[in-house]
Amino acid sequence: MRQTFQVENVKCNGCATTLKNKLLSEFGNIEVNLEVEPREITLEMQEDKLEDLQTALRNLGYPLSTDELGMVDNTTAKFKSFVSCAVGKIDNNSLLQK
Repeated sequence: MRQTFQVENVKCNGCATTLKNKLLSEFGNIEVNLEVEPREITLEMQEDKLEDLQTALRNLGYPLSTDELGMVDNTTAKFKSFVSCAVGKIDNNSLLQK
């Protein structure tokens, strides 16, 4: 079933690239909408995979907007998203140079 989720900390194409690359093997192709706030991801997903998606997003620093995070977890997510964004920007530059 095609579903759309709102995610936090997604700022740019670097973030979008990381989400697409890191989640591809487990969740398939993911669309990232950078035109809305909060940002949205859309993918084909079964309901029983929601917890797996939630965990994967948190590990990358992009929790679902519905996640209730404490101060420490929220700060950690923002730091992780900063690193994930940088990785995505490097991946984007690598693709552009090929």
